[in-house]
Amino acid sequence: MKAHDAGEDVPPPPGKLPFLLVVLAGAGLLAWGAYGHWQRDAEATATLEAIRDLVPQVRTVTAERAEGPLDLVLPGEMQAFTTAAIAARATGYIAERRVDIGSRVKGGDLLLRIAAPDLDQQLAQAEAQVGQLKAQLLQAQAQVEQARANVDLANLTNNRTTTLAVQGWASRQNADNAQAGVLSQAATLAAAEAGVKVATANIKAQEAVADRLKALTAFERVVAPFDGVVTVRNVDVGDLVRADNGGTPLLSIDQDNTLRITVNVPQNDAVGVKPGVQAVITVPQMPGKTFGGFVERSSVALNAASRTLTTQVDVPNPDRLLRAGLYAYVTLKIPRKAPSVAVPAEATVFNSNGLQVAEVGPDGRVKWRTVQVQRDLGRTLELESGLPADSQIIYSPAPELRDGQAIERLKSNPEAAPLRSAQR
Repeated sequence: MKAHDAGEDVPPPPGKLPFLLVVLAGAGLLAWGAYGHWQRDAEATATLEAIRDLVPQVRTVTAERAEGPLDLVLPGEMQAFTTAAIAARATGYIAERRVDIGSRVKGGDLLLRIAAPDLDQQLAQAEAQVGQLKAQLLQAQAQVEQARANVDLANLTNNRTTTLAVQGWASRQNADNAQAGVLSQAATLAAAEAGVKVATANIKAQEAVADRLKALTAFERVVAPFDGVVTVRNVDVGDLVRADNGGTPLLSIDQDNTLRITVNVPQNDAVGVKPGVQAVITVPQMPGKTFGGFVERSSVALNAASRTLTTQVDVPNPDRLLRAGLYAYVTLKIPRKAPSVAVPAEATVFNSNGLQVAEVGPDGRVKWRTVQVQRDLGRTLELESGLPADSQIIYSPAPELRDGQAIERLKSNPEAAPLRSAQR
């Protein structure tokens, strides 16, 4: 076996060519990778240079000066300027009814007539008693006149008797009796005069009772307290009503030639709300119609729970188009303390520096400005600071814009042009 193995040919060792081919292949791959890396690096560098040198096309809009009044839109419910719930002041039966719900009435018009025979009889009795007391007064006055005559006679008798007693023609007893008669008649006169005063006082007291009953009988005629419309009717002919019952009123009347709307103004705008501030009222069910009004009164103090100011707006309603109970929107024209700058909301960007806008300078380069918002009107923002009026700013700016970067403005700006309409 070993001899057989020794007789076989031994293969020669491998040459250098395969190793050379492997080395060349590896060097080629390395060269190819280095070339690809260099090419990508060159492309990235070119891209960065292109980005740095890029002049983007942007739309610009002018930051407008907001000088007019601030429009504050608040919801509210219309209410009648005055509402009267009419109750009965005379007990009786409804004898006549002249109105129904929806009836237009004038102040003083007869609405209902109450039949109250018991009250009428009480008034007649009180007036008759006044007549009796007046007769008693006349009788007391006659007694006073008679008492005065008796006093005069007693004085004359006393004078004569006293003179005769001094001369010795009458006794001293008769003089004393005559003097006592004067005192007695004077007391009778005082009593008669007191009787006149009592009779006079009784007459005044009875006349007060009669006047009260007369006033109550006047309430048998239920009249309208002011011009308005009947909104509630709870009685009909034949119904029994009781005076001062304190229950359901007979009728309710609303004065609607002027309506009032109560709104709650937030604390931020409460300082500017004063009597005389103009208001514009719109009703969803009346599209295209607006109604004017003014702030007439407010609670002055803010509600501690809601931090709002209760404010009432009076709305003239001469044509009676508006009705109590309607839901409405009230736009208060609050005077502006100082002008502000209005920009579209799309022209702002929020980043790590806060809310910013991209201003375009006279040289056509970008400058980012940090701004403070005073009022957010949805599509429009009113700025408190950070940007002067009439500045040119970029509409919908790209966040990657850099300070000092040149831009190219587009001639038309159809989206950002209607800034005033968006502000409203």
